[in-house]
Amino acid sequence: MKMSIGQTIEMIYLDKAGKITQRKIEILGIRDGRIRATCLTTNAPRVFLVANVLSWRPLAENRHAG
Repeated sequence: MKMSIGQTIEMIYLDKAGKITQRKIEILGIRDGRIRATCLTTNAPRVFLVANVLSWRPLAENRHAG
């Protein structure tokens, strides 16, 4: 499975301080080993290194929820 632009994912990430975090993001772009995204927790733009993504999964869109 491959990450793609516009996709919303949940990931486990190793940050630059060596801390493991879990984030939900919307991917805006992927280039040169970097993921440009919006963090859905903070609603802030972020850049993540692809090499530091420990695991990820796509989030199911829930557009029809009541």
